[in-house]
Amino acid sequence: MKKLYVGNLPWSTTEADLQGMFTEYGKVASAAVITDRETGRSRGFGFVELEDDAEAARAISDLNGKDMEGRPLRVDEAQERQRGGGGGGGGGNRW
Repeated sequence: MKKLYVGNLPWSTTEADLQGMFTEYGKVASAAVITDRETGRSRGFGFVELEDDAEAARAISDLNGKDMEGRPLRVDEAQERQRGGGGGGGGGNRW
């Protein structure tokens, strides 16, 4: 199974649109458009999981840079999300 990142999506793209776009490349295990937690609006990117690695490679090759409603898509293998320690200064004594 290969998870793909799909960026620069038009704001109107739905999960059904995303799934439909990748169906011609193979069996889509999941498709998700990422939305803003507070507004519910699309954040302009999503993720698609294809069951076969070769089909995923072909989808990347064919769809990366393809125009969708005037926007060039960015399609690439998803990278593992880095969970950093960031935030929360603190530490030490406070008088």
